[in-house]
Amino acid sequence: MDRPSAVERALREAAPHEIFDVLRSLIEDRFRARAVELLMADYAMTKLQPVGVLPHTLWPLPVHESASGRAFGAQEPHCVHDAQASTVTVHLPVSVRGDRLGVLSVTLPAAGGKVGTDVVGELQLCADALAHEVVVAERDTDVFLQARRAERLTLAAEMQWQLLPGRSCARPEYSLGAQLEPAYAIFGDSFDWSASADELHLTVSNGMGEGIDAALLTNLAVNALRNARRAGLGLSDQAYLADQAVHGQYGGAKHLATLLLRFHLPTGEVEIIDAGSPRVWRLRAGAVETIELEAQNPLGMFDDTAYVPQHFAVEPGDRLFFISDGVYDALSPGGEKYSLRALAKSIASTRLLPASQVPRAMLQELLGHRGSGPASDDSLVMCLDWHGRPTVELEDQPPGLLL
Repeated sequence: MDRPSAVERALREAAPHEIFDVLRSLIEDRFRARAVELLMADYAMTKLQPVGVLPHTLWPLPVHESASGRAFGAQEPHCVHDAQASTVTVHLPVSVRGDRLGVLSVTLPAAGGKVGTDVVGELQLCADALAHEVVVAERDTDVFLQARRAERLTLAAEMQWQLLPGRSCARPEYSLGAQLEPAYAIFGDSFDWSASADELHLTVSNGMGEGIDAALLTNLAVNALRNARRAGLGLSDQAYLADQAVHGQYGGAKHLATLLLRFHLPTGEVEIIDAGSPRVWRLRAGAVETIELEAQNPLGMFDDTAYVPQHFAVEPGDRLFFISDGVYDALSPGGEKYSLRALAKSIASTRLLPASQVPRAMLQELLGHRGSGPASDDSLVMCLDWHGRPTVELEDQPPGLLL
């Protein structure tokens, strides 16, 4: 237990549905912990729910008004001392490569009201190991997916959430986050990303229709784009083949509005195809502006469409927003579109938040703009912070390595 590899080995050897139970036993034995709890973030990113046997008997905790939520939001350990019980509860973020999954909460005896930094550090290593195993275990068990549900998902929403790569990720060159609403009844909006050594591919889609029909259309298009991307094809050919797949299935009766982007990580050069309605905004040096693009046909609208990429560049410190029409076309009770004034205000007001938290915050502000009534369309916000590739100093290189 003193070596992190021992924890990792124990988790790898455990059955997928038992990995948290195994970790809990290890922590209880090693630290004499009085309680160990794993809380998963729900689909709406507003609650933290305990992992356990259904039906859940414990109340969920709010992300924004709880000690565990503080660790989740800050992505740093947060300690709470209970003087009466002579304990300290350490709340630790459970995240993998920037994707925030939940919080591991460990209650330890601590008569002096403090826990050593070495203990917190070792517990964080346990939380990190657990995060990696949860991602793998979700292929074989529903235990962790069930804990994410504050309410029942519609079938269309089930299909859409299973299609997504995650809700946030981070590398030295960039950080990004995305969110869909209504989280438990989403149907046509979707996003995807994939990175290699020197490239980041993003797609943001807004499928027409409602319910399962919209989800089926989006699933077809996203998988067609992935199939072309994984074959090593360029952006134009990815769009062309996805367009052909959708048109071949629906004959032009249905289509999918999509943004396709490819970032060159070493330089910040961006190749983009605007095949429909999702829009791009940029926050640069405090100024909010739209990135004007040449609109081309949505995927599947016409047969044999040829797509032509455009280009722009991002600079370190830039923040990009990719937003579906369910956001920028949302109307206030007075009939004003969200994109007219409220969107720029929301972009500016969330400028200090990390990219992973921005989509949820903006969608909450959208709710305040349009009122509490049911939304007429689903909504998607993706936020990308561009850091640029770090400069490698000569003295940091191994001997004999030439720059």
